[in-house]
Amino acid sequence: MSNMPEFKRHRRLRSSAAMRSLVRETKLSTDDFIYPLFILEGTNIKNEVPSMPGVFQVTLDRLEDELKEIHDLGIKAIMLFGVPNEKDEEGTGAYIPEGIVQQATRKVKETYPEILVVADTCLCEYTSHGHCGLIHNHDVDNDASLPLLAKTAVSQAEAGADIIAPSNMMDGFVSVIRNALDEAGYTNIPIMSYAVKYASAFYGPFRDAADSTPQFGDRKTYQMDPANRQEALREAESDIAEGADFLIVKPALSYLDIVRDVKNTTNVPVVAYNVSGEYSMVKAAALNGWINEKELVMEKLTSMKRAGADLIITYFAKDVAKWLNEK
Repeated sequence: MSNMPEFKRHRRLRSSAAMRSLVRETKLSTDDFIYPLFILEGTNIKNEVPSMPGVFQVTLDRLEDELKEIHDLGIKAIMLFGVPNEKDEEGTGAYIPEGIVQQATRKVKETYPEILVVADTCLCEYTSHGHCGLIHNHDVDNDASLPLLAKTAVSQAEAGADIIAPSNMMDGFVSVIRNALDEAGYTNIPIMSYAVKYASAFYGPFRDAADSTPQFGDRKTYQMDPANRQEALREAESDIAEGADFLIVKPALSYLDIVRDVKNTTNVPVVAYNVSGEYSMVKAAALNGWINEKELVMEKLTSMKRAGADLIITYFAKDVAKWLNEK
């Protein structure tokens, strides 16, 4: 066809599975994932979270089985959340030496020391009111909460946590925690800050898993407005200045523009949190036969990495590790 106009032959690089793999720009690996675990007080319990099929609360005596599976799948890091039996107004269970996360951390380091432990550093799972700090006059008192968050971080580091991940969204939390860790001799323990955490409706199923629903009000006075974009960059800049080593953007899927903005304007690793609501929607659709779960999950997590995430916290980590190992 001599009269065919000139144009680019982009399909040349899509001609086969091998060709597409060869030129693929973004690839997932088990090195990308942090798998959340919910540690329950008690014995011989493994409860499936009703709103999160395939996700379990486990007691310490059942933890080793979980760790073996995670290790054997090649997942390098876990994030620990505690589900205590008792709560109080100050969240004491978050920072006592025998707190459930501290016990779990020691258990991980005794059995699989090569697995990195990321400790979620917050009070909400341990407070009777379900908020992320101390309550004064029916509101979260920012400055009064900071010493307890710092105390929690030091307690987690003492137990053997490799990374401290403060999720409370108090102003100044990174600075106070960094100072406390340094004073306690943990200068080499990095902080993975929940720098950009939106007040999102996607967190619902997590509150079933962690038993952390606020008993009054909501978290909109300290978590970010989902409509705001520039505010995210201010939060990220502040946390870097205060000593953050990683920055988390949470949630991930509806905030890929924010992941890219943070990646473009900072020089530390960016972590996308693929949250519980994003997980549960896919699982529900898959159970109804409405989607191809594997293809959808791989596409979704690839989009997070393509947007700029260096790491992804995801409840799909074990599923994806199995699919990658099959390949």
